[in-house]
Amino acid sequence: MNSNISLKAAASLLNLRVNQTSFFLINGRRFISTSRILYQKDKIKERVPFPGATESYFTDKMQFIHNVEPIPTYRVMDRHGRVIDSSQDPQVTESFAVKIYKDMVTLNILDLILYDAQRQGRISFYMTNYGEEAYVGSAAGLDSEDMIFGQYREAGVLLYRGFTLDEIMNQCYSNEKDLGKGRQMPVHYGSKKLNFQTISSPLATQIPQASGAAYALKRSGKKNCVMCYFGEGAASEGDFHAALNIAATMRCPVVFFCRNNGFAISTPSLEQYKGDGIASRGIGYGIDTIRVDGNDVWAIYNVTKEARKLAVEEHRPVLIESLTYRIGHHSTSDDSSAYRPSKEVEEWKRLDNPLVRLRKWLENHNWWNENLELEFRTSIRKEILNAFSKAEKLNKPSITELFNDVYDRPTPNIIAQRQKLKRLIEKYPNNYPLKNFKNEGKDL
Repeated sequence: MNSNISLKAAASLLNLRVNQTSFFLINGRRFISTSRILYQKDKIKERVPFPGATESYFTDKMQFIHNVEPIPTYRVMDRHGRVIDSSQDPQVTESFAVKIYKDMVTLNILDLILYDAQRQGRISFYMTNYGEEAYVGSAAGLDSEDMIFGQYREAGVLLYRGFTLDEIMNQCYSNEKDLGKGRQMPVHYGSKKLNFQTISSPLATQIPQASGAAYALKRSGKKNCVMCYFGEGAASEGDFHAALNIAATMRCPVVFFCRNNGFAISTPSLEQYKGDGIASRGIGYGIDTIRVDGNDVWAIYNVTKEARKLAVEEHRPVLIESLTYRIGHHSTSDDSSAYRPSKEVEEWKRLDNPLVRLRKWLENHNWWNENLELEFRTSIRKEILNAFSKAEKLNKPSITELFNDVYDRPTPNIIAQRQKLKRLIEKYPNNYPLKNFKNEGKDL
């Protein structure tokens, strides 16, 4: 590097940052680099010219970095529903706040009823949201035209957007009115009209898909973003890393929302990773990152609004790590007492319940009381049970839905499979009882 004045002399004379333009070769090509010199407390820090890490600086001290300062967790309310800093108060209307609370309560009651339904053998599978309901605040922080890629604990987002109780029940029963035509397990919701992509069972597949969809939005010029939900267990998949990297390098308008509830199925987070949660990974990829109290609905709401603004207005991907606690079992296939003490669960249920925290906030504003609570819980339970009863009585979709919509036009192998199934049903009718299916297989 050549310069008319030494870098150290320039820094000492000006007592500020100075730049030096230098040239270097990579694979025979000539590059220009500006090496910034920092003058702070008699210490000169020369920025490295290498393109692989341009934010670094040279040092003569050899030090292996094991960790950095813990990433703070943003919150608005304490456990008693009191706003800690008035400047962070969401300043929302009564109707807006009450709607969010009602959606959270609805989700909680819905979970209890459908969990019991699975235990009775009436549906095949279910996953509850118990303890994590505050994520509904993220739905409130988005625009209705923003595209959502969920995992399987985002029914509250759909409720907020207008997904009906009938639509939820029809999907869980895989009946003839199921929007997914009976092709998915329960809780694998999807809604084109609500911009909610159908959920997939394999972990983390939705994360790179979200980055791609966000890039498409950017190319289209639409002023919207993609919201992608996943758990900390999914963040252990390779798809997570590929998705964050492409989102960062291509400046995709996507918000990654990680629900870190402490357990990936049966694996405690302490056994999943050694770093500072999931948030530290976003920083590593050069993504705007924030950690939030996942049991504080207003903290989640505030963060989501600001994250959306960064994504839409500046094409900057954002990673939100929401720290919460899964009170329920991972799913109806899980018994969490095998890997965590029940006393721990009870303590979380008693001390830091998202529903209780928001209810106290509402009561502090004189927007809710015991009578309203009882009245709403009674009425919504009746509505849920009514939708439950209707969905249970409906037939399964037509058997032809196995073959429809797989391709734009049926391929020869699809046609052959359909004909083979028809012959089997005709030959062995007792082995293929279709009386509970729409059209009873007559349209094969």
